[in-house]
Amino acid sequence: MWFKNVLLGVFVLFSLIGCSGQKLETKPTINIWHWMTDRDPAFQELAKKYEALTGVRVNFELYAPSDAYSQKIRAAAQGTNLPDVFGILGEKRDFASFIRAGHILDITPYMEANNNNWKNNFFPKALAVNEFASGNSYGINPGIFGVPIDIMTIQMVYNKKLFSQLGLNPNRPPKTFQEFLDIGVKIKAAGMQGLVSGWGEVWMIDCLANNYAFNIMGKDKVLATIKGEVPYTDPDWIKVFSIFKQMQESGILAKGLVTMINKSAEQIFANEKAVFAFNGSWCVNVYKGMNPGLEYGAMLPPEASNQYPIAIWGGAGSSFMVNARSKSKEESVKFLTWLTAQDQQAYLAQATNNLPANKDSLTKIPEILAQFARGMDYATHPNVWGVSEFSLVIEAFDRGIQSIIIGEKSPEQVADEVQKIKDREMAKKRAR
Repeated sequence: MWFKNVLLGVFVLFSLIGCSGQKLETKPTINIWHWMTDRDPAFQELAKKYEALTGVRVNFELYAPSDAYSQKIRAAAQGTNLPDVFGILGEKRDFASFIRAGHILDITPYMEANNNNWKNNFFPKALAVNEFASGNSYGINPGIFGVPIDIMTIQMVYNKKLFSQLGLNPNRPPKTFQEFLDIGVKIKAAGMQGLVSGWGEVWMIDCLANNYAFNIMGKDKVLATIKGEVPYTDPDWIKVFSIFKQMQESGILAKGLVTMINKSAEQIFANEKAVFAFNGSWCVNVYKGMNPGLEYGAMLPPEASNQYPIAIWGGAGSSFMVNARSKSKEESVKFLTWLTAQDQQAYLAQATNNLPANKDSLTKIPEILAQFARGMDYATHPNVWGVSEFSLVIEAFDRGIQSIIIGEKSPEQVADEVQKIKDREMAKKRAR
């Protein structure tokens, strides 16, 4: 009898274990790493909502500042232990290296399923930052490898109150470069600070210089220069370098600009101590936190030439990539599809004051964000040009502009030094 009872107990035990195993079976957790401190609370809220809807847990992990995040991503890539979803902070060549190493899933089939419904939700220029076209110089098969979460444009902003103090129309920012320089004279005479920006972080100098290169010589000539077909000593490039000399001499540039980090520049502008700033659309959220009553407007960099249109950097502000080796690839794609749908994008825009990547979500954003959004018509970005300049050339170019601003070198001297480095790097490339 006791033996039968033991057998019965064992049977019941295994039955319970079997039932328990079924009850404990859960859907996968999607792990996402990001660096976006201002978006983290909104991401966490959306993760809760998605879990309630689907039962799938989404774990957002924040690593900041951006330098620390980049180091973590690179280390994880080397150890082949990247999370299910992550972003890359770097140039297009960095993006390509992750793809070549097999770390990033080609999501083109998902984007183009169901009559391109997902793909058609986005601003085309936001997708372009994550796309590799046929015949690209990076050797990547054509496709879309990232999902834009928001978009950005980098423009100028101006303080309307300070405009009025200078006797200027607060609703009419300068449209031409000469008008801009003339305001610099007024700023200098009034003892005010002019343009602030994080030009200690040289990529922001590079951005404005590219804007004026497109305006003065057009896209084709800029790309021909990168390819080595046009020298930096060309008269049009001298004009680009001279832009910065003219700004400095007019008084339009704030003191200490070349050593200023962008956080300091944002604080100065938010505290109404500078008339202009050169910054990205992310600044709307930053300024709101620093000074909710700040009265300002966004404007395109004033045109220095009417031969070609001004171009500004814009496109995907932040993007997520799916780990090609993840066991939760399908679930990760489903979540990103949901995250970039109209309602979630509208929520992110309202919660973080960043421009949504979903073009149908623009109806619920503040006017200042709408001004940045309208800049998408003029947007371009080095990551979509299909060619990349040598890193040493970019550094010499940007450091050279810093030296022009502080009066150490002339535009001609900088052009000559940059071209020498370009020639050297081209020779190395040919020798390989």
